[in-house]
Amino acid sequence: MKNILIVEDDITIHNLIMEIVTSEGYNVFNAYSGTEAMLLIEKENINLILLDLMLPGLNGEEIIEKIKDIPIIVISAKISPEDKTNALLNGANDYITKPFNAKELMARIKVQLRLNEGKNVNRELKYNDIVLMEDNHTLFIKEKNIYLTKTEYTILKQLLLNPKQVVTKTRLLDLISMDAANCDENSLKVHISNIRKKIKAVTEKEYIESVWGVGFKIYEEN
Repeated sequence: MKNILIVEDDITIHNLIMEIVTSEGYNVFNAYSGTEAMLLIEKENINLILLDLMLPGLNGEEIIEKIKDIPIIVISAKISPEDKTNALLNGANDYITKPFNAKELMARIKVQLRLNEGKNVNRELKYNDIVLMEDNHTLFIKEKNIYLTKTEYTILKQLLLNPKQVVTKTRLLDLISMDAANCDENSLKVHISNIRKKIKAVTEKEYIESVWGVGFKIYEEN
């Protein structure tokens, strides 16, 4: 089942789009701000984004500039040729103006999904012995399949996406709070410890380095 992310802060329009998309059998993720959208994009396997431009937090134009590997259909009240041209030149795949026709919207969605069929299949995040498969949330270490909880997967994915950078505790807590309520630094430390143990059981390496007072990063070998 394809995952479609709806990014729209107007509740009425959001619910209308969601009704149209779910009636065709697609799985929907919902974001009501640009910031919330980016958290979901980093955490979930999104196949298509339906994006409003005028959003709280990050606006739609900023999201388009950041996302290069997921098709984006802009759904906007901005109707000027300049707005359409800028969005398409900056990376949007299609542009539809409000108010829109439900059948036309679905046709455009199906076209973009068909054009992108087969792309990013089984995308892998690799670091030395570690291979994390994004599509099915599977971790392989030395070709051995290692079970990860949803929260552990979210944490490890974020670290592997930024292998030479420190990922702050605040950033990780924002991501894992979408999986479980009442997340705090202590629970984050427990999840990190569990990931280290699972990796070390196979490789005898922990791979995750603590940066005191800031967060965590993938350990760089000399």
